[in-house]
Amino acid sequence: MKRRHTAGRVAALAWVLLCLCLGVQAQVPKTLNATLEGYAYPYEVKFFPVSVEGEKYRMAYMDVQPTGQVQNPQTVVLLHGKNFLGAYWEETIRFLTNKGFRVIVPDQIGFGKSEKPEIYYSFHQLAENTKELLQHLGVEQTAVVGHSMGGMLATRFALLYPEMTTKLVLENPIGLEDYRLFVPYKTVEELYQAELKRTASSIRDYHQTYYTSWKPAYNEWVQVPAAQINHPDYPKVAKASALTYAMIYQQPVVYEFDQLKVPTLLVIGQEDRTIVGKGYIKDKQKLQEHGQYPTLGKRTANAIPKAKLVELEGVGHIPHLAATERFQEALLNFLK
Repeated sequence: MKRRHTAGRVAALAWVLLCLCLGVQAQVPKTLNATLEGYAYPYEVKFFPVSVEGEKYRMAYMDVQPTGQVQNPQTVVLLHGKNFLGAYWEETIRFLTNKGFRVIVPDQIGFGKSEKPEIYYSFHQLAENTKELLQHLGVEQTAVVGHSMGGMLATRFALLYPEMTTKLVLENPIGLEDYRLFVPYKTVEELYQAELKRTASSIRDYHQTYYTSWKPAYNEWVQVPAAQINHPDYPKVAKASALTYAMIYQQPVVYEFDQLKVPTLLVIGQEDRTIVGKGYIKDKQKLQEHGQYPTLGKRTANAIPKAKLVELEGVGHIPHLAATERFQEALLNFLK
């Protein structure tokens, strides 16, 4: 008995040490279903029913009130990227609520803890879902912050609902160029089959391109999608991912930046070279010509009326994770 107890302790210790070395987050289960049941978000998650194509689907969101007594707090909505979920905004939520803001963080339909229906996805529909959620929560006006794909959605939201949008913040948004012009077209079935072939290793390799150097804390955003791969729900997750890739590819916002009517902040990590569909590009010259965020950031800032550009040197695709303090400083200065 004693030997068994000791062996169990050694095995447990070895597992803890391995987790620490790999940066594995203890709260991520080994398998996760389509809506991430069993994976805890940093704040309470609620659900709001949205209607799409005649059906009701559950949209997950966090609604975090400011700390302390704040009369009529300003609201900020945080919109996640394609390969992410609302939980990765944890530090930004804590920072903003400590500064007196109310923060609302939806998981869009097709992502995170929200349902993943097989529907036609559009930024217009996602923007309308977000508007309906805000109206349900009694929010008449809000600042909108979008990262990566969330930047495309935030842009569409501000174009559709300028009366609701007090300020717009685009953090390394994708869609600063029209991918249809240089990324080979793929059918939804081809995209779906590619998603089915993903592995934990391939997910990690892709995520590593987001940063200039890897930190153990980033491993959580690999572990969550990796935990879905071996679950019976994974085909549903893969199909939603394929359909939302098609949405990004087919619905550019780059031609409408000059139509924005709200004050806009662009926060651009200068080492970012993200191209949606990069792996499908065989022409090395095109890889050099596109995804150049230092150039894209300046061009976009020039296109958007009332735009301010903050360039973060030595930072890749996700400033709010990789350069948290610099991102927060730029964000707060703009919001105030």
